[in-house]
Amino acid sequence: MALSKKYKISSGDFNLLFNTLFTPLCLFANKFLNDIEISKDVVQEVFVQVWNKRIEFNDEVVVKSYLYASVKNKSLDYLKSKHFKVKSDVKIEQLKKVESNSFFLREVMLSETYEIIAAALEKLPMKSREVTKLSVLGLSNQQIAEELDISVNTVKTQKRIAYKKLRAVLKKDYFLFLSIFLT
Repeated sequence: MALSKKYKISSGDFNLLFNTLFTPLCLFANKFLNDIEISKDVVQEVFVQVWNKRIEFNDEVVVKSYLYASVKNKSLDYLKSKHFKVKSDVKIEQLKKVESNSFFLREVMLSETYEIIAAALEKLPMKSREVTKLSVLGLSNQQIAEELDISVNTVKTQKRIAYKKLRAVLKKDYFLFLSIFLT
């Protein structure tokens, strides 16, 4: 995602931001809210706020930071609201946990990682991508073969091709993944 060098977000930049970050932000909000529909509403509210206020940003990192922080704050506001307390028996310890900076940073990193992996998967040839996605979902080679109507050997070959290409594409992000999964 590369924003134009502008101080105000144009409609094209806004669409690019929305299309690129909506899903990762929804997953991020869902870590707080445990309800994907409410998470989508929270993220949409944040995007509407950015659009309506025509908030000025001077680079992409600032925009992402602002969006993640806004989604976190809106999610916490929802958890603290009377409406939520009536619907759910939220514990104070849980609320303190999600309010902590370490939780916030870890969830931002996980969302960013998801975004990187999703982009890398999209660069794979279609057959390799399909096989890899089914494999990540936990299907065995036999189940994938049946699902895609291909041989088990073709599944194995497509997985090898995919993993080789993914290693090459994700090489520069190795330490990012390592830091996330070891913490």
